[in-house]
Order: sequence, then structure tokens, then C-alpha cells
Amino acid sequence: DKLPSTKQIAAEFGASELVVYRAITQLKESGHVVARQGAGAFVRVYNPLLWNPGEYERGERSDDPVTNTDDWKAQVRAQGRKPEQGTPQVSTEPAPKNIANWLNLEPGTPVVARRRLRLVDGEPCQLADSWFPVSIAEGTPLMEERDVTMKGGILAATGNPQHRIRDELDIRMPTSTEIERLDLQNLPGTPVCQHVRIGYGADGVPVRVMVTIAPGDRNRIIYELEINR
Repeated sequence: DKLPSTKQIAAEFGASELVVYRAITQLKESGHVVARQGAGAFVRVYNPLLWNPGEYERGERSDDPVTNTDDWKAQVRAQGRKPEQGTPQVSTEPAPKNIANWLNLEPGTPVVARRRLRLVDGEPCQLADSWFPVSIAEGTPLMEERDVTMKGGILAATGNPQHRIRDELDIRMPTSTEIERLDLQNLPGTPVCQHVRIGYGADGVPVRVMVTIAPGDRNRIIYELEINR
């Protein structure tokens, strides 16, 4: 909802405009009110995606090449919401130190990067960037700048199935690049979750690392684990 003007609030509550201005400024700084250039100030709306990354990679995938639906899109639609994925940006580049460590490579080793922006209901929700050893991605649809869906997942469909995954989660403030890509410029102080998923082949060698950046106000992360007795 849009807030009334400072003058209107001051008149309604019998306060000075300076007091109202300071109160709204505090609400903006605390993240409860969002300013939109040329449009005014609005109460911040929270409607997080229920994101359960533990449901992925289990073998019971929802991939449908006909409708271009993968596990993530299926999970979003199950919540009555609209998923979108921007056209991937694909490049072969030297592996930075963190990517090289996750893929068990020497820093600077060429890797294939696929960078994507995920939207829910038209709003940027996650950055989903993946890196692959060149030997895994070369000659496969992973090199194509399009939203690829293959039954069982791209890696399994191209002969490099994942046999084990490892997740690492860090909560931190976004970088300037992440702020721009996720449209967080008007939401100062919003933390993000960095979710790193490393996939290993049958020989224990990493075949993929995916780094998802999820703004804290747009995602609620859920894990459900079975207990074996």
C-alpha cells in the first residue's frame, strides 16, 4: 500500500511534518517502507517463495521438455505462482578461486559458466549461476544460451549423472553486482542467502557447482530430511 504524503499524515495525526518525515525515514532504513522514485513510499510486502532445494536431484524429477518445466518451476507453480527464467548467459572463462575450489580445479582453469536470473510473479527472486568443467559441458546443450530442460536433468541426460551432492549456505550482504541483478537498489540492508550446491560424479569428482543467491525477503528456505532408523 502507498503511504499518504508527509503533509497528509501530519494533518491526520496532529504531528509536525518534520516528525513524520523522520519517522518515515526510520521505516525506510529499517526496511519496512520502500521508496520508489517518482511514485512515493510504499509499505514493504513480504510474500516469500517457499524454496525447498532438498526436493531437487532426488531422481523423482518433474522435468518436462514439452512444457519446459524443471523441478524449480514445478515447485513455484505448485504454490500458485508464476516462474520465469531469463535467457542464460553462457561463457567459457578462467575459474575464480572459489569456483576452482568447489570443482577441485586449479584457479584459472577454463570452466563453462551459465548465469541465470529467476523471477517469481515478475519479480527477481534468485540468481542461479552454474559452473561446469569444460569436459562436462562441451558438446552438450549446456553450451547453448537457452532455457534447456531434459528428462532426468541435463547432466544425467548427457551421460554425467550426479551421485552425491554437498550444500553450503552462507548468509551475507549482497555485492554491488547482485544488488543490480536482483533489483535491490531501493531495499538497503537486505541480506541474501548464498546456497552452493556441488554435484559429484560416480568417481567422486565434481561435475557441477551451482551458486544460488536468494534475497532474504523473497525466499523461505525449507529442508526436510528423512530419518533412517
